[in-house]
Amino acid sequence: MGVYAFVPSYNHAPFVEKCLNSIVKQTLPPKKLLVIDDGSRDGSPQIIEKLLKDCPFDAELIVRRNRGLCATLNEGFAKSSGEYFAYLGSDDVWLPEFLEKRVELLDERRQAVLAFGHAFLIDENDRIVDCTENWTSFENGDMLPLLLRGVIFPSPSVVYRHAALERHAWNEDSVLEDYELYLKLSADGGEFAFDKSVLCGWRQHGSNVSGDFPLMLEEWIAAQNRVADRLKISSHELDKIQTELKFDAVSSFIRHDERRRAIRLFLQNLSGAQSVSQIAKTLLRLSIPPHFFRWNRRRKKLAAIKMYGKLEI
Repeated sequence: MGVYAFVPSYNHAPFVEKCLNSIVKQTLPPKKLLVIDDGSRDGSPQIIEKLLKDCPFDAELIVRRNRGLCATLNEGFAKSSGEYFAYLGSDDVWLPEFLEKRVELLDERRQAVLAFGHAFLIDENDRIVDCTENWTSFENGDMLPLLLRGVIFPSPSVVYRHAALERHAWNEDSVLEDYELYLKLSADGGEFAFDKSVLCGWRQHGSNVSGDFPLMLEEWIAAQNRVADRLKISSHELDKIQTELKFDAVSSFIRHDERRRAIRLFLQNLSGAQSVSQIAKTLLRLSIPPHFFRWNRRRKKLAAIKMYGKLEI
């Protein structure tokens, strides 16, 4: 049975070697590794082809024109088999025990549709600049309440149960590839198994969609609207959820130097505040000069690099 590992590759020539090496070094090797290069123009296919020649397990490379990430994920899954499916972006990495630990957890939790955890955030030089466990806490089991608040775990941390994915597909019109899928899996009633171990590196650089917070918020709301019927959420309940989500997002807009949008969201979604205290704290953040947040981000990044160092695979 085993794990089928998949890498959707696109213009990550500086990083794809480390990505593939992190899969080769797994203590639980996948039954097969498939790489689909989605029309890269930076020489990635040549790097991948060379590396896969010495792969110690079954490996395949497909090179074709660009079709987008979600279409590539659907193609990769359609070609997969086995009990578990895991994909890794061509700029991200797994630590050596990633597959072993996640599969152990899924073997224990037979009702779980996926296993996930926190991730180290790494820069272009493999320096650890943060860890998602510093941002938020995750639930173990029913993740839907947190998902509806925009709390999402990083895709490099996930191993899926193959049978659970057979009922769904990635939405090829969506910019955020996984959020809608997580909502659909939650609608099925499956558990999400949380592993406290930090076993992957999620690379942050200029082309990441995760750095465009306004776009992320739009996609969260659009995905919720598309899946609301599956979740059995009334229009009134959904409106309340989204108003609260938008008000919570004001602080993130401020951090991302989107002050005008933050003010507009604040005024339009006051009814989404959980308390007078939350309103007061948000107003205080709006009064702080933008350069303070930029300084604080740099300070936290340097502190994380000093504490964690580089992610060594």
